[in-house]
Amino acid sequence: MARAVTTRRKSINTLVAWTIGFLIFFPILWTILTSFKTEAQAVANPPVFLFFDWTLENYGVVQERSNYMRFLWNSVLLAGLSTILGIVIAIPAAWSMAFVPSKRTKDILLWMLSTKMLPAVGVLYPIYLIFIKLGLLDSRIGLIIVLMLINLPIIVWMLYTYFREIPGEILEAARMDGATLKEELLYILTPMAIPGIASTLLLNFILAWNEAFWTLNLTAVNAAPLTAFIASYSSPEGLFFAKLSAASTMAIAPILILGWFSQKQLVRGLTFGAVK
Repeated sequence: MARAVTTRRKSINTLVAWTIGFLIFFPILWTILTSFKTEAQAVANPPVFLFFDWTLENYGVVQERSNYMRFLWNSVLLAGLSTILGIVIAIPAAWSMAFVPSKRTKDILLWMLSTKMLPAVGVLYPIYLIFIKLGLLDSRIGLIIVLMLINLPIIVWMLYTYFREIPGEILEAARMDGATLKEELLYILTPMAIPGIASTLLLNFILAWNEAFWTLNLTAVNAAPLTAFIASYSSPEGLFFAKLSAASTMAIAPILILGWFSQKQLVRGLTFGAVK
Protein backbone atom coordinates (compact mmCIF):
# COMPACT_ATOMS: atom_id res chain seq x y z
CA MET A 1 0.00 0.00 0.00
CA ALA A 2 1.12 3.53 -0.73
CA ARG A 3 2.43 5.36 2.29
CA ALA A 4 0.25 8.32 3.31
CA VAL A 5 1.90 11.72 3.10
CA THR A 6 0.82 14.21 5.72
CA THR A 7 0.09 17.86 4.99
CA ARG A 8 3.04 18.87 7.14
CA ARG A 9 5.39 16.63 5.14
CA LYS A 10 4.08 18.10 1.88
CA SER A 11 4.66 21.63 3.21
CA ILE A 12 8.21 20.81 4.28
CA ASN A 13 9.00 19.19 0.91
CA THR A 14 7.56 22.19 -0.92
CA LEU A 15 9.56 24.62 1.21
CA VAL A 16 12.79 22.65 0.68
CA ALA A 17 12.17 22.48 -3.10
CA TRP A 18 11.52 26.23 -3.35
CA THR A 19 14.58 26.99 -1.21
CA ILE A 20 16.86 24.87 -3.41
CA GLY A 21 15.31 26.39 -6.54
CA PHE A 22 15.86 29.92 -5.21
CA LEU A 23 19.50 29.16 -4.33
CA ILE A 24 20.10 27.85 -7.85
CA PHE A 25 18.39 30.86 -9.45
CA PHE A 26 19.91 33.48 -7.09
CA PRO A 27 23.11 34.13 -9.13
CA ILE A 28 20.96 34.84 -12.20
CA LEU A 29 18.66 37.07 -10.15
CA TRP A 30 21.64 38.96 -8.73
CA THR A 31 23.06 39.48 -12.22
CA ILE A 32 19.73 40.86 -13.45
CA LEU A 33 19.45 43.22 -10.47
CA THR A 34 23.05 44.40 -10.85
CA SER A 35 22.37 45.29 -14.48
CA PHE A 36 19.97 48.02 -13.26
CA LYS A 37 22.50 49.56 -10.84
CA THR A 38 25.13 52.21 -11.36
CA GLU A 39 28.77 51.11 -11.29
CA ALA A 40 29.13 52.55 -7.78
CA GLN A 41 26.09 50.65 -6.52
CA ALA A 42 27.28 47.45 -8.21
CA VAL A 43 30.45 47.38 -6.08
CA ALA A 44 28.93 48.86 -2.91
CA ASN A 45 29.85 47.24 0.41
CA PRO A 46 27.58 46.09 1.96
CA PRO A 47 25.76 45.22 -1.26
CA VAL A 48 22.32 46.66 -1.95
CA PHE A 49 19.60 44.22 -2.99
CA LEU A 50 16.37 45.94 -4.04
CA PHE A 51 16.48 49.44 -2.59
CA PHE A 52 18.64 51.36 -5.05
CA ASP A 53 18.18 53.86 -7.87
CA TRP A 54 17.13 51.72 -10.83
CA THR A 55 18.58 52.78 -14.17
CA LEU A 56 18.61 51.60 -17.80
CA GLU A 57 21.87 53.40 -18.55
CA ASN A 58 23.90 50.17 -18.72
CA TYR A 59 21.66 48.71 -21.41
CA GLY A 60 21.96 51.91 -23.43
CA VAL A 61 25.76 51.83 -23.20
CA VAL A 62 25.85 48.15 -24.21
CA GLN A 63 23.62 48.80 -27.22
CA GLU A 64 25.76 51.75 -28.35
CA ARG A 65 29.04 49.89 -27.91
CA SER A 66 28.13 46.49 -29.40
CA ASN A 67 25.95 45.08 -32.15
CA TYR A 68 23.93 42.79 -29.88
CA MET A 69 21.77 41.33 -32.64
CA ARG A 70 24.81 40.13 -34.61
CA PHE A 71 26.18 38.29 -31.56
CA LEU A 72 22.72 36.87 -30.82
CA TRP A 73 22.28 35.63 -34.39
CA ASN A 74 25.70 33.95 -34.27
CA SER A 75 24.79 32.20 -31.01
CA VAL A 76 21.48 30.97 -32.42
CA LEU A 77 23.16 29.66 -35.57
CA LEU A 78 26.07 28.01 -33.78
CA ALA A 79 24.00 26.37 -31.03
CA GLY A 80 21.08 25.41 -33.27
CA LEU A 81 22.95 24.03 -36.26
CA SER A 82 25.59 22.20 -34.21
CA THR A 83 22.85 20.53 -32.17
CA ILE A 84 20.79 19.55 -35.23
CA LEU A 85 23.88 18.23 -37.03
CA GLY A 86 24.81 16.22 -33.93
CA ILE A 87 21.30 14.74 -33.71
CA VAL A 88 21.36 13.75 -37.40
CA ILE A 89 24.65 11.91 -36.91
CA ALA A 90 23.84 10.47 -33.47
CA ILE A 91 20.44 8.90 -34.28
CA PRO A 92 21.87 6.25 -36.69
CA ALA A 93 24.85 5.69 -34.39
CA ALA A 94 22.68 5.23 -31.30
CA TRP A 95 20.28 3.00 -33.27
CA SER A 96 23.07 0.67 -34.37
CA MET A 97 24.49 0.45 -30.83
CA ALA A 98 21.08 -0.13 -29.24
CA PHE A 99 19.56 -2.62 -31.71
CA VAL A 100 22.56 -4.13 -33.55
CA PRO A 101 25.21 -4.23 -30.82
CA SER A 102 28.57 -5.89 -31.27
CA LYS A 103 30.99 -7.19 -28.66
CA ARG A 104 32.84 -3.85 -28.89
CA THR A 105 29.79 -1.59 -28.44
CA LYS A 106 30.36 -0.95 -24.74
CA ASP A 107 34.05 -0.26 -25.37
CA ILE A 108 33.16 2.26 -28.08
CA LEU A 109 30.65 4.00 -25.80
CA LEU A 110 33.20 4.23 -22.97
CA TRP A 111 35.85 5.49 -25.40
CA MET A 112 33.48 8.19 -26.68
CA LEU A 113 32.72 9.28 -23.12
CA SER A 114 36.41 9.30 -22.22
CA THR A 115 37.03 11.98 -24.86
CA LYS A 116 35.07 14.40 -22.63
CA MET A 117 37.71 13.91 -19.92
CA LEU A 118 40.43 15.44 -22.10
CA PRO A 119 41.06 19.10 -21.20
CA ALA A 120 40.04 21.28 -24.12
CA VAL A 121 43.30 23.23 -23.98
CA GLY A 122 45.14 19.97 -24.75
CA VAL A 123 43.81 19.96 -28.34
CA LEU A 124 43.52 23.72 -28.87
CA TYR A 125 46.87 24.10 -30.62
CA PRO A 126 46.38 21.40 -33.31
CA ILE A 127 42.79 22.46 -33.97
CA TYR A 128 43.89 26.09 -34.21
CA LEU A 129 46.53 25.14 -36.80
CA ILE A 130 44.00 23.04 -38.75
CA PHE A 131 41.60 25.99 -38.80
CA ILE A 132 44.33 28.28 -40.14
CA LYS A 133 45.27 25.79 -42.87
CA LEU A 134 41.65 25.28 -43.94
CA GLY A 135 40.68 28.94 -43.65
CA LEU A 136 38.05 28.19 -41.00
CA LEU A 137 39.31 30.57 -38.33
CA ASP A 138 36.58 33.01 -37.27
CA SER A 139 34.00 31.22 -39.41
CA ARG A 140 30.59 29.91 -38.41
CA ILE A 141 30.92 26.59 -40.23
CA GLY A 142 34.20 25.76 -38.49
CA LEU A 143 32.78 26.52 -35.07
CA ILE A 144 29.59 24.56 -35.79
CA ILE A 145 31.70 21.49 -36.57
CA VAL A 146 33.77 21.89 -33.39
CA LEU A 147 30.73 22.39 -31.15
CA MET A 148 29.02 19.39 -32.74
CA LEU A 149 32.06 17.16 -32.21
CA ILE A 150 32.63 18.11 -28.56
CA ASN A 151 28.97 17.43 -27.69
CA LEU A 152 28.50 14.37 -29.92
CA PRO A 153 29.45 11.82 -27.21
CA ILE A 154 26.77 13.21 -24.90
CA ILE A 155 24.16 13.17 -27.69
CA VAL A 156 24.98 9.56 -28.61
CA TRP A 157 24.92 8.42 -24.99
CA MET A 158 21.56 10.08 -24.26
CA LEU A 159 19.90 8.75 -27.41
CA TYR A 160 21.40 5.29 -26.84
CA THR A 161 19.86 5.25 -23.35
CA TYR A 162 16.41 6.17 -24.71
CA PHE A 163 16.61 3.74 -27.64
CA ARG A 164 17.50 0.87 -25.30
CA GLU A 165 14.13 1.30 -23.60
CA ILE A 166 12.20 0.80 -26.87
CA PRO A 167 11.13 -2.85 -27.32
CA GLY A 168 12.99 -4.44 -30.21
CA GLU A 169 9.88 -6.42 -31.11
CA ILE A 170 8.28 -3.26 -32.47
CA LEU A 171 11.10 -2.78 -34.97
CA GLU A 172 11.01 -6.46 -35.89
CA ALA A 173 7.28 -6.18 -36.61
CA ALA A 174 7.98 -3.17 -38.83
CA ARG A 175 10.58 -5.15 -40.76
CA MET A 176 8.14 -8.02 -41.24
CA ASP A 177 5.67 -5.51 -42.71
CA GLY A 178 8.30 -4.52 -45.25
CA ALA A 179 9.73 -1.36 -43.68
CA THR A 180 13.17 -0.38 -44.98
CA LEU A 181 15.96 0.81 -42.69
CA LYS A 182 15.23 4.45 -43.62
CA GLU A 183 11.49 4.02 -42.91
CA GLU A 184 12.29 2.24 -39.65
CA LEU A 185 14.40 5.18 -38.48
CA LEU A 186 12.09 7.95 -39.72
CA TYR A 187 8.61 6.56 -39.07
CA ILE A 188 9.01 4.02 -36.26
CA LEU A 189 12.00 4.77 -34.06
CA THR A 190 12.17 8.58 -34.19
CA PRO A 191 8.48 9.25 -33.33
CA MET A 192 8.66 6.85 -30.38
CA ALA A 193 11.82 8.57 -29.10
CA ILE A 194 10.57 12.15 -29.50
CA PRO A 195 10.57 12.85 -25.71
CA GLY A 196 14.16 11.65 -25.44
CA ILE A 197 15.22 13.55 -28.55
CA ALA A 198 13.54 16.71 -27.21
CA SER A 199 15.41 16.57 -23.89
CA THR A 200 18.66 15.79 -25.74
CA LEU A 201 18.11 18.79 -28.03
CA LEU A 202 17.50 21.08 -25.07
CA LEU A 203 20.54 19.96 -23.10
CA ASN A 204 22.95 20.13 -26.02
CA PHE A 205 21.56 23.45 -27.26
CA ILE A 206 22.30 24.92 -23.82
CA LEU A 207 25.79 23.35 -23.77
CA ALA A 208 26.57 24.84 -27.19
CA TRP A 209 25.02 28.18 -26.23
CA ASN A 210 27.20 28.42 -23.10
CA GLU A 211 30.43 27.18 -24.69
CA ALA A 212 33.07 29.85 -24.08
CA PHE A 213 36.50 28.24 -24.48
CA TRP A 214 36.26 27.39 -28.18
CA THR A 215 34.22 30.44 -29.15
CA LEU A 216 36.73 32.81 -27.54
CA ASN A 217 39.77 31.10 -29.06
CA LEU A 218 38.49 30.36 -32.57
CA THR A 219 36.57 33.56 -33.30
CA ALA A 220 37.36 37.24 -33.50
CA VAL A 221 34.61 39.31 -35.15
CA ASN A 222 32.59 37.55 -37.85
CA ALA A 223 31.50 34.40 -35.96
CA ALA A 224 31.71 35.74 -32.40
CA PRO A 225 28.65 34.66 -30.33
CA LEU A 226 27.26 36.07 -27.09
CA THR A 227 30.05 34.54 -25.00
CA ALA A 228 32.51 36.82 -26.81
CA PHE A 229 30.02 39.67 -26.41
CA ILE A 230 30.09 39.20 -22.62
CA ALA A 231 33.87 38.74 -22.44
CA SER A 232 34.39 42.06 -24.23
CA TYR A 233 33.32 43.86 -21.04
CA SER A 234 36.34 42.51 -19.18
CA SER A 235 39.06 44.94 -20.19
CA PRO A 236 42.53 46.05 -18.99
CA GLU A 237 40.83 49.12 -17.51
CA GLY A 238 38.98 46.86 -15.09
CA LEU A 239 35.68 45.05 -14.67
CA PHE A 240 32.58 47.15 -15.21
CA PHE A 241 30.20 45.00 -13.17
CA ALA A 242 26.99 46.84 -13.99
CA LYS A 243 27.62 46.85 -17.74
CA LEU A 244 28.92 43.27 -17.60
CA SER A 245 25.72 42.25 -15.83
CA ALA A 246 23.62 44.04 -18.46
CA ALA A 247 25.46 42.17 -21.24
CA SER A 248 25.03 38.87 -19.36
CA THR A 249 21.30 39.51 -18.85
CA MET A 250 20.88 40.19 -22.56
CA ALA A 251 22.73 36.94 -23.29
CA ILE A 252 20.65 34.72 -20.99
CA ALA A 253 17.31 36.33 -21.88
CA PRO A 254 16.76 34.20 -25.05
CA ILE A 255 17.39 30.98 -23.08
CA LEU A 256 14.95 32.05 -20.36
CA ILE A 257 12.33 32.88 -22.98
CA LEU A 258 12.94 29.57 -24.77
CA GLY A 259 12.52 27.65 -21.54
CA TRP A 260 9.35 29.57 -20.68
CA PHE A 261 7.58 28.81 -23.96
CA SER A 262 8.77 25.23 -24.38
CA GLN A 263 8.71 24.00 -20.78
CA LYS A 264 5.67 21.74 -21.16
CA GLN A 265 7.02 19.79 -24.14
CA LEU A 266 10.58 19.57 -22.86
CA VAL A 267 9.68 18.71 -19.28
CA ARG A 268 7.46 15.93 -20.65
CA GLY A 269 10.49 14.54 -22.45
CA LEU A 270 12.70 14.78 -19.38
CA THR A 271 10.02 13.13 -17.24
CA PHE A 272 9.66 10.34 -19.79
CA GLY A 273 13.37 9.62 -19.55
CA ALA A 274 13.43 9.84 -15.76
CA VAL A 275 10.53 7.42 -15.36
CA LYS A 276 12.22 4.93 -17.65
